[in-house]
Formats: sequence, C-alpha cells, structure tokens
Amino acid sequence: MRAITVRDREAGISGLALEDLPHPHAAENDVIVRVHAAGFTRGELDWPATWTDRAGRDRTPSVPGHEVSGVVTELGYGTTGLTVGQRVFGLTDWTRDGSLAEYVAVEARNLAPLPADIDHTVAAALPISGLTAWQGLFDHARLITGQTVLIHGAAGGVGSIAVQLAHEAGARVVGTGRSADRDTVLDLGGHAFLDLENDRLEDAGQVDVVFDVIGGDILDRSASLVRAGGTLVTIVMPPKVQPKDGRAVFFVVEPDRARLTDLAARLRDGRLKPVVGTVLPLAEAPAAFGPGKRTPGRTIIRVREADGRQLQ
Repeated sequence: MRAITVRDREAGISGLALEDLPHPHAAENDVIVRVHAAGFTRGELDWPATWTDRAGRDRTPSVPGHEVSGVVTELGYGTTGLTVGQRVFGLTDWTRDGSLAEYVAVEARNLAPLPADIDHTVAAALPISGLTAWQGLFDHARLITGQTVLIHGAAGGVGSIAVQLAHEAGARVVGTGRSADRDTVLDLGGHAFLDLENDRLEDAGQVDVVFDVIGGDILDRSASLVRAGGTLVTIVMPPKVQPKDGRAVFFVVEPDRARLTDLAARLRDGRLKPVVGTVLPLAEAPAAFGPGKRTPGRTIIRVREADGRQLQ
C-alpha cells in the first residue's frame, strides 16, 4: 500500500515521503480500515510517539495522521461491535502507524459507525477537534448554561467546534483570533470576538471558563480572567500561571466511541459543522505539513473518491 512516512527526526518536514509499505496486520481487537479521508496535526513530527512505541523503541518508518474515515475491510481476533464493509471514523493510536495511508490498523473501540449521508472528508475533520472541544468544555471545565467561556483560536479546528458546542449548551461565547476570523466566529455562534493583534485580551472581562489552544503569553495572561471557581483549560502545555481561586487543567484528547457517535448525530442534524478548508490527495500531504499560507478550516487528505476508487 502507499503511505506517507517519516524516517529521520532531524529532517523534520523535509523527511516526509510517499512510499510503499506492507499492508497492516490486524492485531487482537483491531480492525483494518480502507482509508477514504484522513486528518493530521501539523505538530505531529515533534511528538515523541511519532518516533517511538509504548515501550520507547524506535518505530520508524512511521506513518503520521491520527484521524481517519473509511470502511472496515478486516477484523482482528476478538473484535466485536463493528463489521466488514461498515463505514467508520475515529482516532488511530498515538504510538502506531496513522491514517495518512491507504489502509490503517486501528483498535475497534477507537472508531464509531459513520452514517451513510456524512461525507468521509467531513468526518475526517471531526475526531480530534470534536472530542477535544467536548472534553475540554464539559469533562474538564464543566461548562453549564449561563456561564461565559473565552475560546482562544476560535476559528481553528478545535476552537470552531468548541464555539458551536458552547453556544448550543447555552453559554455566552467570547472568541479570539485574528481580525479575518471575526465573521466566522460570530457566524458559528460566538457572542463577541477579540482580535488578539489589535484588541486588549483583558477587555474580555471575567469569565467562568478559558479554553486555550494557543499557549505561551496568551495562556499566562488568561489565568487572571478566570473568576473564582472557574477553570482554565489548555491543550498546549501545563499552565505556569494558576487562576486565583480557580483551577487550571492541561489534557490530551482521549478516544470515545459514544461521544463520536453523538457528534456524528449533531452533524447530521445540522447542529454542528466542522470547518473544512483545503482537501488534498495523499501524494500532496507532505507539503500540507509546512507553514505555508494560512487558510481557514482543517486541511484534509482525501485518499479515495466517494465511490471507493483510489486517487492517483
């Protein structure tokens, strides 16, 4: 099969290449997914798990990409809950080969059924962003109706989903980003917007929850905005500054089949819309990791046409 690989950590993005790899093996409780579309995170080449397995052993050449949408082609021993031929989407394991390939082995519990009327390209934009947004807002920050949440990077993959979920939950949503993001954030359900390049962050006032995807100085300054009993949640790094009389939480997203199923239902009902930007074929995936021109929405790699035909 064809896959995007990395072999040399020092080479960075320039070390990404399209090559032929053996077809993956379905271990116990695994399924093999024929990939139709895949999502990735640009910072993956800096993650230790991209280069080593759970035991710390080198696992190169490794395949990046941890969001997948496709069709089950094979079941491993003991696998239950999914069937061959079923459309699925979800997360691949951090320490195993990922989704930028024609086939990928995934633990069945990390996947959810994908309704027939949801396009694979849209589904591939949902697992990390959707689960991260939900877990940050509700599992960790315990956001409830009537509270105010400040969402940094509100037009990005995670932020845009967080804005929609928080709005539907009845929270007042203040989004941040660049000036060009204002209309996007307000259209998604934001009640107010702060341009981080021109507005004062402190003008957001006191909030119950800060959801951070930026880190650095923005993360540090946000701690003072959290009112007593509130929560600062970040996915970037453990916070160095704690809110006074509040909590600070750093977390890494976890797979959750039930929540993926719920997110898919929201998408079908029109209550949730992942922002998909550029869609590229597998061969062009290495270029997509570069900084390049900033474009709105997630970049998704489409491996197959809607009818299952392999893209060249």
